[in-house]
Formats: sequence, structure tokens, C-alpha cells
Amino acid sequence: MDLGLKGQVALVTGGSKGIGKAVARGLAQEGVRVAICARSKASLEEAAQELGKATGAEVFAVAGDLTRPDDVQRIVDATVSRFGRIDVLVNNAGAAPGGEILDLTEEDWQKALQLKFMGYVRCIKAVIPHMQRQGGGRIVNIVGNDGVKPIGIELSPSAANAADLAMTIALAEQYGRQNILVNAINPGPVATERWGQLIGGIARMRKISVDEAQQRAERSIPLGRICTPEEVANVAVFVASPRASFMNGAIITLDGGQRKALLD
Repeated sequence: MDLGLKGQVALVTGGSKGIGKAVARGLAQEGVRVAICARSKASLEEAAQELGKATGAEVFAVAGDLTRPDDVQRIVDATVSRFGRIDVLVNNAGAAPGGEILDLTEEDWQKALQLKFMGYVRCIKAVIPHMQRQGGGRIVNIVGNDGVKPIGIELSPSAANAADLAMTIALAEQYGRQNILVNAINPGPVATERWGQLIGGIARMRKISVDEAQQRAERSIPLGRICTPEEVANVAVFVASPRASFMNGAIITLDGGQRKALLD
């Protein structure tokens, strides 16, 4: 199926690895010119070269820290300067420290909100004026199922993700009239580089082995396994495409039917 994305321009945050890199690859395979951003310049440039070579698409690396408003504006300005426009924004960068409420510090809460929520806010604010001038665009927020399936051991991610989802729905209503479609995808556990840290944290909090924590995570999902980054990317690329022309304000759960109570 031709998704109708050829020639468009996308900005993917957190694009040097994991879900972001998979989304960037998927877009590039559809003929999209892609800008990827992350904090580490070296890993970002390596990813851009790899993706460009694999897909034949133009992939532009621009480093920056999404907790800094000036960096966000610089990333967006650099993308527009390079490609002339931004048709698609995929918000993906950021993670929040897990933990129960009695263990989370004020700093933990600030970290959770500064990147996973405010990072998304900053990128959207910087991109929307360009989309307005162009007559439309697509914003895809990669959030996480903690926002709709909260659990005590992942409290700060649950709060940050719920905020992202509220923003998604509100902006979809506000900007849909201007052909700027805003949607969110809620993955469950995904086999990225970060998964080892997450499952290790669950093991420590539950005082069990990492193997047992992994088995509990897999048992919590009826499909019996965790998601791959490519499975998230497949959905994100479709949502970003003209094929999803009536999808606005959608919250797409992509967690294999996970029941988080089984993590206890």
C-alpha cells in the first residue's frame, strides 16, 4: 500500500535509537526526508548515516536537549532551513524515572515532567506555526500505556503520560480545523535498549530476579511477548500518513492487551 508520504518532511525526536530510530526508518522507507534529534551528537550522526544508507532517503541529524526551549527552537529551525517545511512531527524522546510514591523525589518528578511532557509541549509549540503556514500537518505522540493503565511502581511515567494524552485530545480539537491532525500511540513494554533498565528497576522494587521480572512482564501480555520497535513504527508511520486522513484525537493502545496487575 502506498501511504502517500513520498516527498514529505518529518521530524522525529529521540531518533537515534529504539522506537524513534525505527519510526525514522519506516518514514524514510516511504520516501520521507527525515530529521532526527537526540542529545548525543555522535550516536545521532551514526544513526543518520545508517538510516540514509539503508533507505536511500535524506536523513538529517540535529543534536539538542528537549528540556531546553532554545534547543527545541534551534532543532525546528534547522530542520526547516534544511528541508523548507515540516509535515510530520513524531514526539518520542523522553522517559520518566519509575518508582513508588514514597521513593520518588522532587527531582524525579521534575525529570518526568520536564522531558516526557514538557519536551512534547515545546516541540509542538515550535512546529505548529510552520504547519499553519503550510495548511496542515500531522503530530504523532508516542506516549505509553501507563497513561491509561497506571500502576503504582510506575507512578511518575503514568502522570506524565496522562498529561500527554490530555494534551493530544485538546490539541486535536483545537487544530483539527486547520488540518493539523494530532494523535497518540500508547505502547506497552517494547524491546528497546532501555528495556533492560526498566525491567531491572521492576526487579529491584519487587525484590525478585530480572528473569522473574521478565517472565512476569511477558505473562502480563496475552500474546506472551513484548513489542518490537518496528511494530510501534508500523502504526506511527500509518498514523502520520494521508491514509489516516480522518484520524484525529485518537489514542491508540498498542500493548498486546496487557494486564498490569499481573506484574505484581
